[in-house]
Amino acid sequence: MTRKKDYFQTFCEVSKAFGTTLSKQELLSLICKSAVETMDGKAACLFLADDKREVFVPVAQHGLSQTYLHAHPMNARSVVAEVLQGKHLSIEDATTDPRLENHDIKKAEGIASILVVPVFVRNRPIGVLSLYTSEQRVFSEDEVHFLAALAEQGGMAIQNTKLLERIRQTSLLFSEFAANLNSSLDIKKILHIMTADIADAFGMKGVAVRLLNQETGTLELVASYGLSEEFLNKGPVINETLRRVLGGETVISALEDRRVYRAAMEQEGILSILCVPMRVADEVIGVMQLCSETINGFSEDMVQLATALGHQGGLAIRNASLYFMLQRDKMALEQEIWGHKSWF
Repeated sequence: MTRKKDYFQTFCEVSKAFGTTLSKQELLSLICKSAVETMDGKAACLFLADDKREVFVPVAQHGLSQTYLHAHPMNARSVVAEVLQGKHLSIEDATTDPRLENHDIKKAEGIASILVVPVFVRNRPIGVLSLYTSEQRVFSEDEVHFLAALAEQGGMAIQNTKLLERIRQTSLLFSEFAANLNSSLDIKKILHIMTADIADAFGMKGVAVRLLNQETGTLELVASYGLSEEFLNKGPVINETLRRVLGGETVISALEDRRVYRAAMEQEGILSILCVPMRVADEVIGVMQLCSETINGFSEDMVQLATALGHQGGLAIRNASLYFMLQRDKMALEQEIWGHKSWF
């Protein structure tokens, strides 16, 4: 059996690895390998939640054969439901336990017992870490605590690398979008950037841009991407959410929110919508709506980036509109001058 000093040594090695240039994938693989070696296991596998499909998928493993077949993702969700509440799942005989499937495959792989613990990021469960043994075992309390602590290290690795990736990606995206928006006076190109390009970059289901008609006080759809006409035309032009956005507030509406059209969102496959104001100085000239297929589709940095792009988009649209007006006035003036010349 494992010893407590082995646990300490493993933590030292994993913690030291966090200060190196190892990638997220290498860190997660190291955690799986450390679990196997320290706990005398056969294999280990880390599963993370895929929010779009609402299933768990393996992202790192050690000791399993290439042909080993995990449980069906949807079935695995029901098995680990209690684990995601902060508990653990201990299975002494994985080849007969009715909570599991693929008993023959587990037997052929040489798996006898399984221990499963949750992986958390900021107190939110994002996956599970599983340890497999080749001999039947009743896992001790120390073993459960150790694997849970390793899973916590995995959560930290995921959080840290995601943070760095987001900072890098956010900076690049803002620079790219700001440059593209500011380099064009073509309103069609600007609206394409604000819808199609932003939807692709953010991984959204779709994006819509609505501009405020100053004369009627209504929001008018001027561009969209990835959304059906039926969904875009659903409901009043301005509802409670859009009134708040026109007041300068960024608002996230989820499917369960009473302010949204639940049936329309469900039919469109949308679980949450981020609405950001499009500003010119202190004036809100419109609204950009980002529609996500996941319930937690908007991180804090994504909201900040979208809000900043809403401001940039507002400026770009206003500049393009002013340019169009100047061009129109210039043409009118030229026609007037030619009209005067015809007198002579």
